[in-house]
Amino acid sequence: MAESPKALSVEAASDRCLDIVERVEEAVVVERRVLFETLAAVLARGHVLVEDVPGTGKTVLARVLAESLGLGFNRLQFTPDLLPADVTGSNVYNEHDRSFEFAEGPVFANVVLADEINRAPPKTQAALLEAMEEGQVSVDGTTRDLPEPFVVVATQNPVEQEGTFRLPEAQRDRFSVKTSLGYPDVDGEMGLLEQRANRRTISPSVEPAVDPETVRALRDLVEDVRVDTKVRRYIVDLARRTREDRRTKIGVSPRGVQRVFETVRASAVIGGRTYATPDDVKRLATATMAHRVVLTTEATVEGTEPADVVQSALSAVDVPAVSPDAPPVGEADTEAGAEAADAEE
Repeated sequence: MAESPKALSVEAASDRCLDIVERVEEAVVVERRVLFETLAAVLARGHVLVEDVPGTGKTVLARVLAESLGLGFNRLQFTPDLLPADVTGSNVYNEHDRSFEFAEGPVFANVVLADEINRAPPKTQAALLEAMEEGQVSVDGTTRDLPEPFVVVATQNPVEQEGTFRLPEAQRDRFSVKTSLGYPDVDGEMGLLEQRANRRTISPSVEPAVDPETVRALRDLVEDVRVDTKVRRYIVDLARRTREDRRTKIGVSPRGVQRVFETVRASAVIGGRTYATPDDVKRLATATMAHRVVLTTEATVEGTEPADVVQSALSAVDVPAVSPDAPPVGEADTEAGAEAADAEE
């Protein structure tokens, strides 16, 4: 008999996460690194920004991820003429009842694909800010809750920048993870053709690996993961190092530090652990920090990338030694105090 989601152990949670990843791999040829980064953001109640050239599978990844999680999915194509109401919805007059009714926008779904988000003007991009941060939208003074879970997967194209609008720093900061699929290798592209030969539809699809209740249980389990004080300090030191780098105008923000912390806890659950390690931080550092770094003009001209700043921080900050058997945060001080009291007696 399958384990109840309400009683999900960390070992069972890790198995469910692997099921999700393997189900996505049935339809998408992509590195597992990308899938683990994306899944970590979902379990951390965050959002994902995918930047890559056309045709690498960004849209398919978002849709198949939603299918594997058993969640509802909506796609919103961002264009220069898109209005905020096209995202959130609006009040429409019903002539029969002679009253206004709220017509939900495409943002009312569990997984929302904001395709080519940088093609819409900043005012429309900003329509997603409240949804991403608060899980709600406000229209004409009325606040409406979005479905739970709620995840935004946004894509943008790093080429063909004519007619696009750079994402404001405040919006990029709200994405827990920024990742890139890249081109597959020869075996990967051969696998794509094999998948296409074995189906009669253009777009691939998969059966759910879990259901919404299990997704919520996985998210709840993330909240119980222990992060040692030394690991917390490691995250903070890395973030502060990016701010002190002479190549940056803006480093990782305090909000970014919290998003890194949350994603690291999710990484621990995926790995089947009740505690986070420095390796979790190192593994996710670039994906969770680089898109929050704003370079100086000189650094940009010299060809520096935000990821270079994060890598420099990783090289400069000492990795803490943490024992998985250490007592939970807060208990160490209590135990030390008790030992001191015993010594005095």
